[in-house]
Amino acid sequence: MADRPKLTTTAGAPVPNNQDSISAGERGPLLMQDYQLIEKLAHQNRERIPERTVHAKGWGAHGVLKITGDISKYTKAKCLQPGAESPMLARFSTVAGELGAADHERDVRGFALKFYTEDGNWDLVGNNTPVFFVRDPYKFPDFIHTQKRHPKTNMRSPTAMWDFWSLSPESLHQVTILMSDRGLPVSPMHMNGYGSHTFSLWNDAGERFWVKFHFKTEQGHKHYTNAEAEEIVGKTREGYQEALYNAIEDGKFPRWKMQIQVMPELDAEKQPFNPFDLTKVWPHADFPPIDVGYFELNQNPENYFAEIENAAFSPSNIVPGISWSPDKMLQARIFSYADAHRYRLGTHYEQIPVNRPKCPIHHYHKDGEMNVYGGLISGSKNAYYEPNSFGGAFEDRTATEPPLKISGDAARYDHRKYDDYAQVRVLFEKVLEPDEKERLFANIAGTWIDVPEVICERQLAEFKKVHPDYEAGVRKAWDKFKADGTYKPNAAPISEATPQIAAE
Repeated sequence: MADRPKLTTTAGAPVPNNQDSISAGERGPLLMQDYQLIEKLAHQNRERIPERTVHAKGWGAHGVLKITGDISKYTKAKCLQPGAESPMLARFSTVAGELGAADHERDVRGFALKFYTEDGNWDLVGNNTPVFFVRDPYKFPDFIHTQKRHPKTNMRSPTAMWDFWSLSPESLHQVTILMSDRGLPVSPMHMNGYGSHTFSLWNDAGERFWVKFHFKTEQGHKHYTNAEAEEIVGKTREGYQEALYNAIEDGKFPRWKMQIQVMPELDAEKQPFNPFDLTKVWPHADFPPIDVGYFELNQNPENYFAEIENAAFSPSNIVPGISWSPDKMLQARIFSYADAHRYRLGTHYEQIPVNRPKCPIHHYHKDGEMNVYGGLISGSKNAYYEPNSFGGAFEDRTATEPPLKISGDAARYDHRKYDDYAQVRVLFEKVLEPDEKERLFANIAGTWIDVPEVICERQLAEFKKVHPDYEAGVRKAWDKFKADGTYKPNAAPISEATPQIAAE
């Protein structure tokens, strides 16, 4: 007992009694001077911060990125040179569920990585799928609304989801993956990760290359059926957290092989598809994956809230040698992610230890919430603006990246003029096995229990544009629900007017 630390207030004063509040007599009212009581109650009221609007439920761990290949001809990034090692943090998550949602729900999984490099933090914020539901950020808030709760019923709405998807053909690729086996990974360790967006690398010669980042699980792909997942959720809502935490505690450190696909900058104009379209993949036959290295997760957080809930990932965090692309969704995320953290965690959220770079930092941001670093962050106590004559930090022109060689007129371009069916057709015809297709059909039809018939028929028409067997398989599975009386469509009125969609 003598070795135990003494309890104090947050200001460091000893707490003489942590069992009984102070009152005026044994049966009298409490006194305002009992600051220990007030402090405990006040802190309890403030123990929760706003949860993430999307990706609220997550699991994470620390690890290391090790570079074993040589891609120095593509990038000057120090963290990607042969033999480089970077400490890192990974956070996996579901997209739609709230903080208390079950881990084993059919959903896309977030795959966020933070690498602490000598040139600052590099964040790669992707998913376990190489594509996404929309290609234009203008539609992202609308899409997320369909994944959240109906404003009247306060329940999730399959009708809203399928209404949006059936009116957005660009979603077909991601919807097919989501409703396939890969929509329900067994654990975070048994799924791939992707940067999803097109990024860029640039080298010392000022050459730019477009790049796709891939992280292939070395634990193998494993997935649950809907029935298996439902049984697990009946026993635990924390299956992913348990699996990841226990694997690391048991010394079974999970690994992912890092690969990239590379496209010379000017070759982007030669492709039959838009290389910056988030709903498309780059064919491996044309852009073969190149091995770069691997990352391993080997340390659980000591405090989940401090290190995982407070973790802030943003595509705005890049380092010299790595950059962005004209990908419209990526361009919007560069702003929206960092802004979400400023709202949720505070103006200086990157001073939270888990987000703080491990290299020296110097800047002129001042005041506001969580300004905990004082006046020396610029390098001089008298330098709180720039330019200055007091030895404050100044720009490093060697970090200037080469200019983009893509340009165009400013306009609202019709993003639905592209072919949204060809790549999904390849996935359906050449990737999915017959038994996987049958589960795909059943998974889709199983979500249509109360979706209005006009929406289901509209979606079936989209499946038919991919392949007649796709439409026929889903229709057959849906007919079974109709025959046994399970299908009871929502009576909500459906407007005859639908948004104009560009022809194939």
